[in-house]
Amino acid sequence: MAVLAILCVSVASTLVAASPWRPWTARVGVVASALILGLGVQLSVATTSAPQWALHHSLRADPLSSFMVVVIGAVSLLATAFTSRTMAQEMATGVTTARYARHYVVLMQVFITCMLVAVLTANLGVLWVSIEATTIATTFLVSHRRTDGAFEASWKYVILCSVGIALAFLGTVLVYYAQLHARGPSHPASLDWTAVMSVAHHLDPNVTRVAFALLVVGYGTKVGLVPMHSWLPDAHSQAPAPVSALMSGVLLSVAFYGLLRFRAVAVAALGPGFPRALLIVVGIVSILLATVMLIGQRDLKRMLAYSSIEHMGLLAIGAAVGSPLAIAAVLLHVLGHGITKAVLFLAVGEVSHVEGTTEISRITALLSRQPALGGIVGFGLLSLVALPPFSLFASELAMARAEVDAGLWWAVAITLGCLGIIFAALVRHARQTLMGARGDAPARALAPAPSPALTALLVGALGVCVALGLSSWPLQSLLLHAAHAVVP
Repeated sequence: MAVLAILCVSVASTLVAASPWRPWTARVGVVASALILGLGVQLSVATTSAPQWALHHSLRADPLSSFMVVVIGAVSLLATAFTSRTMAQEMATGVTTARYARHYVVLMQVFITCMLVAVLTANLGVLWVSIEATTIATTFLVSHRRTDGAFEASWKYVILCSVGIALAFLGTVLVYYAQLHARGPSHPASLDWTAVMSVAHHLDPNVTRVAFALLVVGYGTKVGLVPMHSWLPDAHSQAPAPVSALMSGVLLSVAFYGLLRFRAVAVAALGPGFPRALLIVVGIVSILLATVMLIGQRDLKRMLAYSSIEHMGLLAIGAAVGSPLAIAAVLLHVLGHGITKAVLFLAVGEVSHVEGTTEISRITALLSRQPALGGIVGFGLLSLVALPPFSLFASELAMARAEVDAGLWWAVAITLGCLGIIFAALVRHARQTLMGARGDAPARALAPAPSPALTALLVGALGVCVALGLSSWPLQSLLLHAAHAVVP
């Protein structure tokens, strides 16, 4: 009953958050996220020893969905831990009121609940509904500060993501149509994941090809893949730091989880050729675009947003290979990227509070003025560029190995070239922000640093990335079982 317990905890925290605003109501989200993480770990252990857990044929957990619950729990724990501080800062400066703080906390919990439903549902239609629901919740979160820039970013986000999710809906309908004809009139079709996979080899190839293309573009919009990526830098630059942490750290990955499910259906129906070609093209173009945009980036939050596009491109290429090693590496990358990006967005949120800006040119000597905060940003960027011993180095190395084994050495060459340029660009931006003499920084009132507990939480999260980079054995069995769940 761990599946039901996870959803009950999330729904209960949402109901508590709906009560009149008090600082402790935001802390309930921290407790709920910690419980979700613990239950996710328990569910992961259970699903590695049993094929899957089902509940009334509507909720199901296999190793892949259990792993995603762990990712959601870990990232939401970091994000909700900073919610009380963020709301206190905004209320002290008059940016928000108790009414809007209450709305913010409720929407955060709704957002987390929708993502949990998306990965625990057994129905591909409910998966679509859940991801669409995250669009509605996050639209209001992006515009939380009610500035012109925030409203513009939220409109752009909702329009692009609505178009994308509509394409994903059409792709889902076509999969249902193909399954209906494969089963015949005497056997009604169902969007249950196992039912679709049971007849995937008999789906009409032409219909499935069109459906998968629509799904890649549709869910790829939420993932942040080219060509429907342009909402991501604007939304991340305007949203509060905990919201950006959740969106970049886990929302993109939940949408990518949907792509992994449908990729398994497409490979069974079409063979690996078409899905591989489509995902490689989308992945490489996304990495190329992120490389160009990161070179001249002037804002820290937009820089992190374009970095997310780069990492999602890496995931698309890894998923294109589709071998158990490649998928396991992709999932390890999902976890490492989620934790790293959550730490960085939360740290940059603190930088914004201290400096009054996120413009790179206006921030300098952060290490000498705020050593703890500057150190977290510095080590977070080292993790983001996949330097050893961080987990992103291990996952990128494993993905490159799987791609070479599959004969995609040319894709590895292009990727490594882009990663080298991105490394140089991020190092240059980090040098501007972190280094320099203390006198180079404009005189500002020194804002209070994060509490020792919150600082320790961010440091501990980076420590987890180091531990997973040195040895992923605690996750090895789960990663392999999760990979086999979507390798037909």
